[in-house]
Amino acid sequence: MVEDIFCRIIKGEIKADFVYNDKDFVAIKDINPQAPIHFLIIPKKHIEGIDKIKPTDVNLLGKIFIIAEKIAKKEKISKGYRLILNEGEHSGKVVPHLHIHFIGGKKLGAKIVN
Repeated sequence: MVEDIFCRIIKGEIKADFVYNDKDFVAIKDINPQAPIHFLIIPKKHIEGIDKIKPTDVNLLGKIFIIAEKIAKKEKISKGYRLILNEGEHSGKVVPHLHIHFIGGKKLGAKIVN
């Protein structure tokens, strides 16, 4: 099995600032935030990327959206947030473990990049 930084965080080998934790997912504060609120929602099951998703993972991964809304309510984010999934070399994906960026806390605008 691949051992990446997220797997090590999930195992408790590396410290992180958790904002959510259940049997299937963790959400941690990003160490290089791009907005006032920037969390990473990470499945505990190691899935390297979109091309590695199996039909049996669909229900698990659908839970990401429920978790995002739970985090928004917990953090009192009422004006909106953005979910971003980077995939592949040109996207800027650094860690080979599927994860979603939860970004908010300011008006983000219509464009992702200028």
